[in-house]
Amino acid sequence: MAPPTTPVATAPPAPTTIEWITEPESLDQWLLAVKNEPLALDTEFERVSTFFPIPGLVQLGLGEQYRLVDPAVAEQSVEFRRVLADNRQPKLLYAMSEDLELFRHWLQLEPAGVIDLQIGAALAGAGFSVGYARLVETLFGATLDKSATRSDWVSRPLSEAQQRYALDDIRFLAPVYDWVMSNLSVRGFEAALAEESDRFASELASQDDPENHYLKLRGGWALPLQQQTALKRLVLWREQESRRRDRPRNRVVGDPLLIAIAERMPGSLKVLSNIQGLPQPVIRRYGDKILELLDEGLDAPTADFEPIQAPLTRDEQAFYKQVKRVLVAAAERADVPVELLAPRKRLEAVVHRRDLAAGLFNSGWRSQIIAPVREQLEDLLKS
Repeated sequence: MAPPTTPVATAPPAPTTIEWITEPESLDQWLLAVKNEPLALDTEFERVSTFFPIPGLVQLGLGEQYRLVDPAVAEQSVEFRRVLADNRQPKLLYAMSEDLELFRHWLQLEPAGVIDLQIGAALAGAGFSVGYARLVETLFGATLDKSATRSDWVSRPLSEAQQRYALDDIRFLAPVYDWVMSNLSVRGFEAALAEESDRFASELASQDDPENHYLKLRGGWALPLQQQTALKRLVLWREQESRRRDRPRNRVVGDPLLIAIAERMPGSLKVLSNIQGLPQPVIRRYGDKILELLDEGLDAPTADFEPIQAPLTRDEQAFYKQVKRVLVAAAERADVPVELLAPRKRLEAVVHRRDLAAGLFNSGWRSQIIAPVREQLEDLLKS
């Protein structure tokens, strides 16, 4: 099903008044009325010179009731924390990765029962990674004012334009959810949205684990295994230091410099200081610690170490294209973006291991879509 070319639903009316919840107890009472109904959820935050996002606002919607909540109120609400963690309570978000990161660091909890409607829109045939404003205009014929997007959400008071912008970010979530679920029902994908949202949230949490962050430094793949263990220690230290100081990673030591240090493996401060681009203040402040971590890396066992994934070889690239062509055909048949069905990292894992299970194609909605071409894919993987 192609995205609709004309609006398919009436836009929910904008509220005539802007309502705030100003006490934790009032938020508790309001949320008690939610029960197991879908709760529209969004946040505004800032992060310019800090590691952690700074919460600025929480927006909540239930039916045509919309509320704005200051972070200080939300974090003191017992019900807010309970609802976020309740897997039985659907939370409707759009492009939720940054919101989940905020909750993880701000409230030290991992929201459950989250539904990412950007994923839902893709599954429903609206296209891959469609922006919220564009989808709202397509479905409802409403144009959202995005002028407040980059405004200051931490300072108070918020302007009326900011408040209206914040309400618009949740006002359409429930109607979008209804449209998505109606289309998924026709396709037989009713369970796919919750399944993929849960998996996406779980992967985001895993990627945020400081122990795994070294795997994102794809440029370190060419280092010998022992030096990759040293790089892992450097990255873990940098993650901990960035969090401790609440500073962006590149304000401590950037990724390219960590790779350069692990490549050079300096044994002294003098050799360390010769690494091009490494600032002297970094050497003075962290030099001894960096050398200590490198020594630990040299002595670390490598038997169970997970190396950084190497880029595909020329032969693997050719094979990748063969496998992707088959998956493109399956995705087009199901009217699902191939970027959602088979993201590059997932497909690279299949090619590396010659195993469909490596890309999660042996269960759930992906298995359903590739069923008509499964035999062809398995024959390719055996070739």
